[in-house]
Amino acid sequence: MTTILEVAKKAGVSKATVSRVLSGNGYVSEETKARVFSAIQDTGYRPNLLARNLATKSTQTLGLVVTNTLYSGNYFSEILFHSARLMEQHGRQLILADGKHSAEEERAAIDFLLDLRCDGIIIYPRFLTIAEMDEIIARHKQPIMVINRQLRANQSYCIYSDQKGSGQLAVDYLLEQGHRDIAFITGSLDSPTGVERLSGYKTALAKHGIPLREELIVNGKWTAQSGMEAATKLLAGGAPFSALVASNDDMAVGALKALAEQGVRVPGQVSLIGFDDIALAPFTQPSLTTMKVPLTEMMKETIDRLVAMLDGGELKPRTDFSASLVLRDSVAPGPFSQQ
Repeated sequence: MTTILEVAKKAGVSKATVSRVLSGNGYVSEETKARVFSAIQDTGYRPNLLARNLATKSTQTLGLVVTNTLYSGNYFSEILFHSARLMEQHGRQLILADGKHSAEEERAAIDFLLDLRCDGIIIYPRFLTIAEMDEIIARHKQPIMVINRQLRANQSYCIYSDQKGSGQLAVDYLLEQGHRDIAFITGSLDSPTGVERLSGYKTALAKHGIPLREELIVNGKWTAQSGMEAATKLLAGGAPFSALVASNDDMAVGALKALAEQGVRVPGQVSLIGFDDIALAPFTQPSLTTMKVPLTEMMKETIDRLVAMLDGGELKPRTDFSASLVLRDSVAPGPFSQQ
């Protein structure tokens, strides 16, 4: 294996000069830099990354912790795509760590990234509590940003959307369209997002004086398969409904298939709303009305804020990342419409 000493001899400089060229610290003439880089290419030298990181106190890497239960869905693809693209714009490398299936494993994934000396870390948590995340942030020098959860003690370190409010907005719209019997497919109820969207559904019904009917609530697991199974269960139960809200678009796509297979027309007999506005949503038949969570903007704010912390810049936190209703073809006026 080629050593830094061999590079120095080849370039006719000292080891210290080669180190300064590699680290970017200290003045080295352009002519000398050119000789060093030529010697590196000729010898095939690969600098010791860990040693260089220890010297420069920066790895130019940002870590991302996501539980693997999200990996198979469209939503995770968007998170990963936006994270990688935005980090590239900042000249940083993305390192992904698996949060697996528990708070302990999410914490272990964070520790793994800290051990790799990532300059900063983003957590998309599922199991860690708000108190645990506040404690983790307070304990470490590296900045740790939390996405999709509102922290109590570290407001500048979290980016979130009002999931309960978006659930309520979806049901409010259906009620305004003349629907009263509105079914709901939950997300996984060990997920804060799943719990909050269900809460928004219940709040909207209560606000409009609509009795809650437990037979119109079926649990899903964020996947298209679970959405199809949930819609099939609703139809088999026999309780009438003119509208259906699925807690994400993947489940809405599955529900759309189940309704079609049972001969139920969307939106003629059942109106359908999803969440997240995945890339597939405009291309379903009919195209899917959905609550668009501004994921791109949230990831951009998260990474911009993290980089600002690392570079000593001024933080200007933005907290308004509300979902918005994207109207397409899967909703029609309901039985109580005034139209």
